[in-house]
Amino acid sequence: MSLLEFDFMSPPARKRLAPTTIPHFRKRLLSWFDQNKRDLPWRENRDPYRVWLSEIMLQQTRVAAVIDYYQRFLKKFPNIQKLAAAREASVLAAWSGLGYYRRARMLHAAAKQIVKEYDGQFPSTVEELRRLSGVGRYTSAAIASISFDQPVAVVDGNVARVIQRLYGKRFADETIWQKATNLLSAKRPGDFNQAMMELGATVCTPRQPSCLLCPVRLFCVSRGEIKYGEKKATQRKREIFYALHRRNGKIFLMQRAHTASLMPGMWELPEITNPNGAEVCLTLKHSITVTDYTVRVLENVTLQDSRGQWVVQSRVDRIPLTGLTRKILKASGLLR
Repeated sequence: MSLLEFDFMSPPARKRLAPTTIPHFRKRLLSWFDQNKRDLPWRENRDPYRVWLSEIMLQQTRVAAVIDYYQRFLKKFPNIQKLAAAREASVLAAWSGLGYYRRARMLHAAAKQIVKEYDGQFPSTVEELRRLSGVGRYTSAAIASISFDQPVAVVDGNVARVIQRLYGKRFADETIWQKATNLLSAKRPGDFNQAMMELGATVCTPRQPSCLLCPVRLFCVSRGEIKYGEKKATQRKREIFYALHRRNGKIFLMQRAHTASLMPGMWELPEITNPNGAEVCLTLKHSITVTDYTVRVLENVTLQDSRGQWVVQSRVDRIPLTGLTRKILKASGLLR
């Protein structure tokens, strides 16, 4: 049966993914991916270091936000040996602005693991990859399939959404992984996994999916009608104040305690709890999870805590800054 003949089958028959129709599904999806995949820097080759770095960066972060960080990080740490030999502060500085800094620390720890235990060569199996710091089920499967052609499926939020819409049902996590395994192309596992993620990211989106543009809509039961995900949490609003002190080409910064539960060891501008009508030199917006912040930056305000340090402006981009501090300094023209 040709794909064209398959298109004109009666609606009830063409709405089900079954052993006889899954090969057609794979062929359509891979053909679409080959023609429409985004030109992303980590797709230039299948180097496991590059794939691993991109997968860690993309956790909880949008593709558009990652690209510049990925390229800068790769320029500074072009291989696993360079990353393993670096100081943690240098790794955090290169990561600064991406948020979720535990990812950077685990990335650094895993690099040391690979150099020490695997002589700098990436392990190629899911089982070995999962022994690395910060590498879980999804990341190990992504690296194994994309870099080493291992026939293992991946499930992220995009893939889960695609599968549940295809079948028109909500599934438990383990069932989704099984469905993904059943659909997987054993001949092109890495490309197939990326195609499923690409479909969810660009076509089968959480809200207002582009069903008419979907290459596998013939196999989809719901056609986007199934509601996916919980109701978005209401955003809280808060106003916060920071002091920007400059003198003799230096900026006053404070370091969070290394035992802090949030962003330990990161550097930031001092927060002001009582602005007392001080002059506002900059106002910007900043969002973290369910809170939208209005950030007011003050100059010529008395230091309320002198435990920080004066850092030479030319060295500021070499230390690990919080994302908000980096944003403020960029907006003030003090950081590239």
